[in-house]
Amino acid sequence: MSRPQDAPEPPPRDRYPDALRAGALLVVVFGHWIATLPRLEDGRMVATEHLLTVWDAAGVLTWFVQVVPLFVFVSAAVSADGAARRLDDGTRQLHWWAGRALGLARPTVTYLAVLSVLAVVAIVTGGRLLGPLDQSLTVHLWFLLMLLAVQALLPLSVRADARFGLGAVMGLVLLAAAADLLRAQPVTPGQLLALGQRVTDAGGGIGWANLLLVWLLPQQLGIAWRRGRFGGSRAGALLLLLGAVWLLAAVGAGYPVAMVGGNLDGGTNLLPPTLALIGVMWLQIGGVLLMEGPARRLLEQRRIGGVVAILSALSMPLYLWHKLAELPAAWVGERLGAPIDAGLPGEAGFWWGRLWWLALCSVMVAPVLAGVVAFESRRKRDVPVTPHTRASLFGGGALLAGVTAALVLGARPGALIGLVGVAAASWSLREHPRLRATTGR
Repeated sequence: MSRPQDAPEPPPRDRYPDALRAGALLVVVFGHWIATLPRLEDGRMVATEHLLTVWDAAGVLTWFVQVVPLFVFVSAAVSADGAARRLDDGTRQLHWWAGRALGLARPTVTYLAVLSVLAVVAIVTGGRLLGPLDQSLTVHLWFLLMLLAVQALLPLSVRADARFGLGAVMGLVLLAAAADLLRAQPVTPGQLLALGQRVTDAGGGIGWANLLLVWLLPQQLGIAWRRGRFGGSRAGALLLLLGAVWLLAAVGAGYPVAMVGGNLDGGTNLLPPTLALIGVMWLQIGGVLLMEGPARRLLEQRRIGGVVAILSALSMPLYLWHKLAELPAAWVGERLGAPIDAGLPGEAGFWWGRLWWLALCSVMVAPVLAGVVAFESRRKRDVPVTPHTRASLFGGGALLAGVTAALVLGARPGALIGLVGVAAASWSLREHPRLRATTGR
């Protein structure tokens, strides 16, 4: 449909949030590849290790590569204006959330379907490569769960910003601190100085409240940034300083250094999130403010803006599929005799082996992405469900359940079980002409 001649020109797209997401995406992808250490015996991959399990010093690097808060921050900033326009219309809010859930469900169905086929083939043929990478192929799906849950509360975050401003940010920080304090139950000043150790030794408990509180914080900050409540290089420098002091104090109090990885016994900064993880948010948002001026000038160059646009368009496919590229990378590495198992950090050739692994994964992800993009472009474009509470809630619940199953159980059998839930979500969240005719929707 052509635009009427008297209609105003649409405002130019703000490429800075796109650039932030594209940069964060590349950090995630290369960070995941670097952290995967293939282990070979007689030239065949028999297992994988995580970099953090063999090199404690790598924990400091996660202060910069744990960029999920940046995704949430930017997504909230981009969506804040639209959410504000929907505040008084619960139906429009539900429709928007259903559309977001559908946008996550559709490509995840394809990914889990391929994993299911690979898992069945591996079981039938006795294929061995899937085994060492089994859990690794689904662990990154946790981000989809968190993003869907946080975005469901976006209207609430917008209302909190309108009423309390930056006070809403401080409120979340105080609530997160209260959760850690209750979890640790310090009773003396000495125990308070060892808060982090007590928190991680205590198990999850009340700390699981931070699974929502801590991840709502970058969303609240993104809305406040969009509203102009803070900004500029001076604020960026102060936030960087705050983040550095916060993280050093957290480590000094006994919190783990690493900001990634996790197990369900509560011994990490991620499951459940702790106060230490908030320090990473201050660092990242401080960097966003400091880089804003130079980055915007750079993005005025057409070539750079084009690269950012391409990366933005590929963000979801690349995030979903980059781990799968490790399968063909391992296979090719075995046949080339490449040093993808380079031993341990500090040993000769370790970083050379990391470069080999990165190169193989980068080469292998290209045909994977090409095939995915070609397939998705030929699929019929689904229309988000018309606002219908039961369909939206069922679809969202099925999506959460399906992704959780894949996340917890791995590719075998999690992919197949998760596929059922995510496919049901995709079906429920679409607009079906037959259903519309029979239900009057």
